[in-house]
Amino acid sequence: MKLRQFNIKKIKFLNVNRKKKTTETIYLFGERVSSSIGRTLVACFGILGFFYVAPIFINFANQEIFSNEFQNDSRKIMVYKLNGKEEQITIDENDTFNEKDLLSDILTLNDLDTDSVRLSASTISQLFEDTNYNLDDVRTNKLVRPVALTWLPNEIKKIENTKKRKNFFIQIVLPLVLEENNNIKLDRLKLFAIINKNNNTKLEKKWLNQKFKQYGVPSRDLSTLKIRMDEIPTSLAIAQAAKETGWGTSRFALEGNALFGQWTWSGEGLKPKDAEKDQGHKVMKFNVLQASVRAYQRNLNTHSSYKEFRKARAKLRDEGVELDSMILSEYLDKYAETGQKYVETLKKIISQNNLKDFDDAKLLPSSKKLESLI
Repeated sequence: MKLRQFNIKKIKFLNVNRKKKTTETIYLFGERVSSSIGRTLVACFGILGFFYVAPIFINFANQEIFSNEFQNDSRKIMVYKLNGKEEQITIDENDTFNEKDLLSDILTLNDLDTDSVRLSASTISQLFEDTNYNLDDVRTNKLVRPVALTWLPNEIKKIENTKKRKNFFIQIVLPLVLEENNNIKLDRLKLFAIINKNNNTKLEKKWLNQKFKQYGVPSRDLSTLKIRMDEIPTSLAIAQAAKETGWGTSRFALEGNALFGQWTWSGEGLKPKDAEKDQGHKVMKFNVLQASVRAYQRNLNTHSSYKEFRKARAKLRDEGVELDSMILSEYLDKYAETGQKYVETLKKIISQNNLKDFDDAKLLPSSKKLESLI
């Protein structure tokens, strides 16, 4: 028995003449078939071809067209370099400044000699209990114990109860955020005192010059410095730390004290496991948790990506109302590649965990200077 040889070139379509009724004959692979079957087979070939080609086209489009649609530069954090080398960087539009000057206080904090041992989760829990530090009391009394930890405990990711793990993370991060906000409050009080004086002392001028450098204001414009030197709502900072670290369970948080997922190209950092070889960035590593919080605040207060965030915050100040994390989070769409979706996630974290309860919390003073802030 001979095998029939199929020749696709023999497919013939005879047009139907509307004026003259004729029978349409189709030969497919050398066989005579009815017109309806022929059309069905040809249609099948067309559909199969479409589904074969479509994924290739979509993949090409994703790589060539859409991959560069949103380039997130905000996490560069002014190309943070924690190795002390000086480098000229652009931080806001055409402003160029020395990176070492911009990060001087963060470098100092990060370089502190810390021989502290990473405490276990059980030890930290006992510390909180011994100092009567719990979130229920904080929500009622608005007072926070000044417990500043150097590292997150490795066991935090083993806490199975989600609510307990979240509360534990908040207890650790809350004093750190309040401490940095207190530092900014004191600086603002001093800044306004200087602005309201007709003549300033040499020490005041020296301090002012230092702040111009730290906040990246080479023009020495007092209005710009006043806008940049301001607090980040506590609830917003905690929400971002929770989002970036998975409530303290990420590798970057546990190995590098990286609470806010900030990037570096040449300093101390941890390479993402899924990063491609040609990607040079790392997630910035800190020696102490406090340095991570300070770097985060400096980022929002100086980077050009958050200029609208600072304008909105200044507007709230001018109106004499409290800084609202739900309003200000709207201006953090550039913090992550997901854009507006990231903003909605922050709002959900703030709302579902009642984080705004901590916006008016005060850190119990550890010095006479801080008593005025309570």
